Amino acid sequence: MKLSILAGLLTALVAAAVAEENKETSPMNPSSEVAVIKTNEGEMVIEFWSDAAPKTVENFKKLARSGFYDRTTFHRIVKGFMIQGGDPNSKDPAKENSYGQGGPGYKIKAEFNNHSHERGVISMARGPDPDSAGSQFFICLAPVPRLDGQYTTFGKLIKGDDVLEKIGDTPVTRNSMGENSKPTKRVMIESVKIVPANSVK
Repeated sequence: MKLSILAGLLTALVAAAVAEENKETSPMNPSSEVAVIKTNEGEMVIEFWSDAAPKTVENFKKLARSGFYDRTTFHRIVKGFMIQGGDPNSKDPAKENSYGQGGPGYKIKAEFNNHSHERGVISMARGPDPDSAGSQFFICLAPVPRLDGQYTTFGKLIKGDDVLEKIGDTPVTRNSMGENSKPTKRVMIESVKIVPANSVK
């Protein structure tokens, strides 16, 4: 009788261990996926904070998987502050005057959280309305504490800091709003792929 109870316990423990392992590696587990942002300056890898901003992460992944971000650019670069991308208008050089105004055709609700805007943190760009983010995002080049609790942080760079540095050093000129942030060359986001975290070396 004791042996059969022990065998049953052992089976249950093995099953639990297998289930836990599957949970860690399954694509259904948001924390097991990362974003690989391939640019013409190199690749950056972003880990997601699904616990802090689940809907924002879900939206970013959905857009990435649909190819929404492919061939867009980092259209706004402010040295020592951030690089901004994700505007579908930036796919077309002829639409340069409307860069920064494009989106997916809908807005998502803000998910302000306790993650600070440190270097390498990715956050959603938005208009004056807190719930006006859509597809545009920015990656911080330095700590920007004044944005904490005002913009939705949802992940952080875990690979490609040298690429972030290179993009952040892109020469810029004044844009139509008078801000010194318009890249003098196209910094292309060739693709954004959502892949298992364990597939990235």
